[in-house]
Amino acid sequence: MPALDLVTAELTLTGRITTASNATFLGSIGDVVVVYKPIAGESPLWDFPPGTLAHREVAAYLVSQAFGWDVVPQTWLRDGPFGEGMVQLWQEQDPAQRAVDLVAADQVPETGWKHVLKGRDENGRPVALVHEDSPALRRMAVFDVIVNNADRKGDHILAMTDGHRHGVDHGLTFHRDHKLRTVLWGWLGDALTAEERDGIDRVSEGLHGELGKNLADLLSAEEIASIAARCAQLRLAGRFPPPRGEMSAVPWPLF
Repeated sequence: MPALDLVTAELTLTGRITTASNATFLGSIGDVVVVYKPIAGESPLWDFPPGTLAHREVAAYLVSQAFGWDVVPQTWLRDGPFGEGMVQLWQEQDPAQRAVDLVAADQVPETGWKHVLKGRDENGRPVALVHEDSPALRRMAVFDVIVNNADRKGDHILAMTDGHRHGVDHGLTFHRDHKLRTVLWGWLGDALTAEERDGIDRVSEGLHGELGKNLADLLSAEEIASIAARCAQLRLAGRFPPPRGEMSAVPWPLF
C-alpha cells in the first residue's frame, strides 16, 4: 500500500474546537488525526496582516525543526473543506500532567517549579502562577523568544506522557516589533545552557540556507531579518531576557 500523502489525501472534518478564537477543526487524513485551521476562518487583528496566521504556524514549525527540539508538532499548509489552511498532527496529551498551573499562593512547590506571578482568583483568593522547571520547558521559552511569540498561554503547552512538551497555537508569532507575551518567565536572567546556545546557532545558520528559503514563502523579508536579529541579541546576552516595553508581559487569559 502506498504511503499516505498528507498534503493531497482527503481531509475529513470530525468536529470543531469551539474554544479557539479562530475557526479550528478536528479532522482526519486516512487514520491520521489532525487539527485544521482554514485561512478563511482567521479573525482580523489590528497588529498582524490579515490572512497570515496559518503561514506563521507553519513557519514556527520550520524554526522548531531548525532548533532540533521538536517543540512544534508537524505542521503544513494544504487545501481543505474551507480552503487553504494550516494542518497539524493532533497530540494526545497526558491529562494527569500539567506543565503550567495556578495554585494557592501559600502552596507554591519549593522544588521543581518556577514561580512567575501572584494574583487573585474569581473569588478573591490569592493564587500563584507556576510552571515546571524542566529542560523541555526551558527550550520552549528560548523558542518563544526567537519566534517572538505573543501568545504563550498555559493551555498552549501540551504535556505528553513521556515527559516531552509540545507547543501549539503559533499564529501570533514573527512580528517585526517586540511582542513577547508568555507564562514562561521563570528563568528570567538565568544563563543559557550550551544546548540552548547551540540551538540558537542552528537557527541563525539556517536562515542563510534552507530554513531562510522556506521561510521566504511564509513571512516577509523584514520578519525574517527580525528572526536573525533576535538570534544575535539572545546569543550575545547569553541569558533569558526580561520583559520590556509597556505592554503586558503575559497573555490574557493566562490559560
